[in-house]
Amino acid sequence: MDVKEDFENETQSSHSGDTYLSSQKSSPSGTGKVILALLILLVVAGAIVFRGITTRVRAAAEVKSDTNDLAVPSVSVTQPKRGAPQQEIVLPGNVQAFIDAPIFARTNGYLKRWYVDIGGRVQQGEILAEIDTPEVDQQLQQARAELATARANYSLAEITAARYESLLKSDSVAKQGVDNAMGDAQAKKAMVDSASDNVKRLEQLQSFEKVYAPFDGVLTARKTDIGQLINSGSSGVNNELFHVAAINTLRVYVNVPQADSPAAVPGVQSYLTLPQFPGKHFPGKLVRTADAIDQASRTLLVEVDVANPTGELLPGAYAEVHLKLPSAATTVVIPVTSLIFRTEGLRVAVVQGGKAHLIPVTLGRDFGTEVEVVSGLVGNERLITNPPDSLVDGEPVRTADSNTDQWGTE
Repeated sequence: MDVKEDFENETQSSHSGDTYLSSQKSSPSGTGKVILALLILLVVAGAIVFRGITTRVRAAAEVKSDTNDLAVPSVSVTQPKRGAPQQEIVLPGNVQAFIDAPIFARTNGYLKRWYVDIGGRVQQGEILAEIDTPEVDQQLQQARAELATARANYSLAEITAARYESLLKSDSVAKQGVDNAMGDAQAKKAMVDSASDNVKRLEQLQSFEKVYAPFDGVLTARKTDIGQLINSGSSGVNNELFHVAAINTLRVYVNVPQADSPAAVPGVQSYLTLPQFPGKHFPGKLVRTADAIDQASRTLLVEVDVANPTGELLPGAYAEVHLKLPSAATTVVIPVTSLIFRTEGLRVAVVQGGKAHLIPVTLGRDFGTEVEVVSGLVGNERLITNPPDSLVDGEPVRTADSNTDQWGTE
């Protein structure tokens, strides 16, 4: 047992020595691995740090680029539209009959009868009423009797003058008597002429017993009735008998603003619209102007004639007159959203060379969502439709779709 234990101890001792020698031999190789591992760790750590720095630099550059891009406003652009060669203005007008006349009596008496009531169509020369004039009839009868007396006296005076002339040839009468007879005959002739003229005057007054229509038209008023006392002339109260209006053609008077007056010349086409005829147009034509600006309203009075063969239009109605006036100058139309109101005046923004430029403009007519520009724009500009309030002249801008717009790329 002792020998075996000694042998095992020696064997273990020899193994322990070999292990020690082996570990002594392999120690340099383990140190290299550690150093290599450390180097790898340093390289990885450096790569991570470099990547982090690179990422931060790239992110900072991107942020700067995005900030610069966001600083440039993005705008929408459009192109102004050409204005129409004709402009249509709408003005209020009063429809009037082409001829409008009150009818008065020219003789005194009582209304015997009337033949046409309001709304009746009459022709020129058609009888409207009859007046009973007994006083004029008696005066005419007396005047005719006086005319007969004057003619009898004149006949006798002519015979007397002829006899005196015959007796003068035989010196039976004095020359003075002949002259007296001739003068008396001439006086009697003058009395006949006077009596004859008086008869004609009374006959003319008697003819006024019948009231006639002076022209073709419609009876718009009847202001008398049977038995009413009629006074001659228009100086009295309620002496108007009838009112007649010619409505086959109507006049419409319109006040054209001074700015549009140069284009309002005879021959301009127009049409009427009335509230009782929605959607219907009544064609007309400007026929004459006052050739003077009214100082109170600064407008030009013009007359538009409208044919009314069917009588649909009534005199006295209100109408809107649409005048198609030729444009005096070339204009453009832009949306109202493109206007910029500044203290120095009205401006619009256009895009040129990637920058916004503010251009002063002068406006014409207002169409609601659009306005007319009479000066400042040519028509081919790239107009910013909704410019920001902070926009300044020369500021860089970016169009919303610069690759497909009609003016080319940015």
